[in-house]
Amino acid sequence: MIQHSRVRSRLHRTLAAAATALAVGAAALVGAAPASAASVDTNAWYVLVNRQSGKAMEVRDFSTADGGVVQQWTRNDGAWQQFRFVDAGSGWYRLQNRHSGKVLDVWEWSTQDGGQIRQFTDLNATNQHFRLSDSEGGRVRLLSRHSGRAVSVTNRSTTDGATITQVADGNQYNQQWQLAKVGADGGTTTPPPSGGGTFPAWPSAAGQVKVSSTISVSGTRDLGLVRHYGISSGDQDESQPPMFLLEDGAVLKNVIIGTGAGDGVHCTGTCTLQNVWWEDVGEDAATFKGTSASQTMTVDGGGARGASDKVFQHNGPGTFVIRNFQVSDFGKLYRSCGNCSKQYARTVRVENVQVTAPGKSLVGINSNLGDRATLSGVTIRNDSSRKIVICEEYRGVTSGEPSKIGSGPSSACGYSASSITYR
Repeated sequence: MIQHSRVRSRLHRTLAAAATALAVGAAALVGAAPASAASVDTNAWYVLVNRQSGKAMEVRDFSTADGGVVQQWTRNDGAWQQFRFVDAGSGWYRLQNRHSGKVLDVWEWSTQDGGQIRQFTDLNATNQHFRLSDSEGGRVRLLSRHSGRAVSVTNRSTTDGATITQVADGNQYNQQWQLAKVGADGGTTTPPPSGGGTFPAWPSAAGQVKVSSTISVSGTRDLGLVRHYGISSGDQDESQPPMFLLEDGAVLKNVIIGTGAGDGVHCTGTCTLQNVWWEDVGEDAATFKGTSASQTMTVDGGGARGASDKVFQHNGPGTFVIRNFQVSDFGKLYRSCGNCSKQYARTVRVENVQVTAPGKSLVGINSNLGDRATLSGVTIRNDSSRKIVICEEYRGVTSGEPSKIGSGPSSACGYSASSITYR
């Protein structure tokens, strides 16, 4: 937590910086005029999409605290990815985050390459002032008034979680940002760059193999849409073996998992499932295990049906990403373990998912343990009465049974009405 003394210190430094700015005088103001005056609507909210990565600037982990880290992530248009340009005069702006209400801040008043961009209480300080400089294709660069450097994605990264820092302005792709204006209802006038809202038909199997024991996967394994089935009887017995066991770093792609799927897929660390289809979910379609807080399990494409309980179970720490996925006839799409003997703060992101009723809920998290969920681009079909619960919060435990403590949008369940479309 940032202490009051820290805020007083920042205020003192703000006054000192103001005096310095006056000493610099007219020369600084000449440099303040935006190149060809890239225009923004100060009454609107924008998602800032980086040209290099195609990902959006956001405040990490939905932070509302001073010092919250600013990073890039796959675009989901959540409030933590929305910014408003607050006019600071003479062509300068403060960028206010919609979720936290705080503004972008050159951390610790750095003037060096690599200085961090974080969020802080709006003090209207010069290290919180940025001007827009035009780049090609309608994109802009954000130049700090304090340092003269450009807001950049660190090391030209294209990965989720890469931090935002300042670097000398070179008009590089990782310094160029598309300003995607957000509509009055919270939806954007510029659609997200991936997903597209269309989903493929369920594939036909290219062949089939009966599985008698768990298949270990390391590296990348492409199974060419051959159906794998029959490792179990197809019931809900919790002692069933998994059909696939993915080692840390493994990728499993292009496979149909048929009846008798056992406990589906187990992931022991960071792993990726691409275009994996569960025709008849057994106990669970996939379970995320492992022990590292930095691990990520990504389910990209594919689909699941016939899950009487959970589709995806999250037992270990880390982040679970479900995107471009379709699910039907299910209990829960995702559940953070409610009563594991060792618990963690977990993160789930659901992006561009098509849901067909019947179903009970999309996401269940333990908000008392620090779990966080974000949902965007969700389409729900055949649920005119809206019985499917979008996000449920539980009180997670290490023994006994968890208790439900709430549902709907919150600081833990991150989504808005515009994130969900009913058809």
